[in-house]
Amino acid sequence: MKIDAWLHERLDSVKEAGVYRNLRTMNGAPVPERRIDGKNQTVWSSNNYLGLASHSRLISAAQEALQQFGAGSSGSRLTTGNSAWHEKLEKKIAGFKRTEAALLFSSGYLANIGVLSSLPETEDVILSDQLNHASMIDGCRLSKADTVVYRHMDMDDLENKLNDTQRYQRRFIVTDGVFSMDGTIAPLDQIISLAKRYHAFVIVDDAHATGVLGESGGGTSEYFGVYPDIVIGTLSKAVGTEGGFAAGSAVFIDFLLNHARTFIFQTAIPPASCAAAYEAFEMIEASGEKRELLFSYINMIRTSLKDMGYLVKGEHTPIIPVVIGDTRKTVTFAEKLQDNGIYAPAIRPPTVAPGESRIRLTITADHSMGDIEHLLTSFHSIGKELHII
Repeated sequence: MKIDAWLHERLDSVKEAGVYRNLRTMNGAPVPERRIDGKNQTVWSSNNYLGLASHSRLISAAQEALQQFGAGSSGSRLTTGNSAWHEKLEKKIAGFKRTEAALLFSSGYLANIGVLSSLPETEDVILSDQLNHASMIDGCRLSKADTVVYRHMDMDDLENKLNDTQRYQRRFIVTDGVFSMDGTIAPLDQIISLAKRYHAFVIVDDAHATGVLGESGGGTSEYFGVYPDIVIGTLSKAVGTEGGFAAGSAVFIDFLLNHARTFIFQTAIPPASCAAAYEAFEMIEASGEKRELLFSYINMIRTSLKDMGYLVKGEHTPIIPVVIGDTRKTVTFAEKLQDNGIYAPAIRPPTVAPGESRIRLTITADHSMGDIEHLLTSFHSIGKELHII
């Protein structure tokens, strides 16, 4: 059998299951109103929570650095790819996260894999939340340590597993700060309390909380007023740019620089991206106005959807999962939303568990009241039409 014939068979099974995926072409800057595949749509699936990705200050900062440093970094940080902007941004991130130091990666995905594949050793164990992001799961798979999965945010289960793993040399508790599909917030205060009691280290992926949660947008740590051993994050969500980071002690960052393969062998992000991210952190630190507006939208939408009778998961984060359940009905719902000019793709297995298919809305500060009214009107009419509410 030729390889294409074999691959066609595998793709056919994906199509039959109703989980076939394809790319959509976005034309224009990442703002709510965009032309997608030739049709005007309001986007409700962007992680650009504070609307900074298209902000003029970030664009200007990137343009200035682009003229001075060029389009690409030309190599890894350890060869030709290190610049003053990389170092300046790392100091900014460390200050923002209240750690001694930080290290940039080319993506949050690579940061998670770099930390988890290099830090835990053979005699160690990783305790991983059931709903952790794929990058953390892959990092655990590449680690030399054993991995034990605990039930999602179940502190009793975590404590039992911490107790059962005392034979290991070291224990690492690994969790998302905000879970990307459910919009739930990890109880970081309780996790750190357990970690102290059972002599474990805590690693948090704060991708969806950075810039959003906490009084100054510092993330899950600031939200709970606690400090994990290691914080991993991305610059591609509320920060509005590209790249990832790990933050912690100076010794930990020095260790990563010498051991994390996804740092050592990966081309550095361009200095222009660093300059734009630095400007974003400056804006986030200077004002909470965009966060306040964002949370007023979140409260309004969550309350309205619940009042309609929808099953809405999560907590008060920009991620609002509306569970439909049946995969095909969820796909139909998403198609009808698009017919109404609303882009919010169906989330289906294997991204979520069978029977948990959903429309995952993400809210940004750039949405307008008109956008929100249209969204809620559409959810009401489609929900009635499909006998969901």
